[in-house]
Amino acid sequence: MWITIGERRFSATLAATAAAEEFASMLPLTLNMEDLNRNEKHTDLPKNLPTHKYQPKTIENGDIVLWGSRTLVVFYKTFDTSYSYTRIGRIENATDLPRALGHGNAVITFSKD
Repeated sequence: MWITIGERRFSATLAATAAAEEFASMLPLTLNMEDLNRNEKHTDLPKNLPTHKYQPKTIENGDIVLWGSRTLVVFYKTFDTSYSYTRIGRIENATDLPRALGHGNAVITFSKD
């Protein structure tokens, strides 16, 4: 999967979950994602996805998850958490992700190629 933010393109690997499979079937998607807590971008998807919650304890820069059954979250900072999520995928080589996303809302395109 590919994630495009402005002129930057990141490679991502989908998780082996039903939610990730369903998400992939919706691609391509261009989403206006709101910033929250200066560590994530999030938005509601057009439909609910299947959930299989896990509690990661630590969120990593580049994690892509589902919160609840419909809210897609892209994390761009590493931190500890007590929340539960469903895995969607992981952005590879996410070192420059915080800079690409910037502050405030971001338009992000998710695509298969």
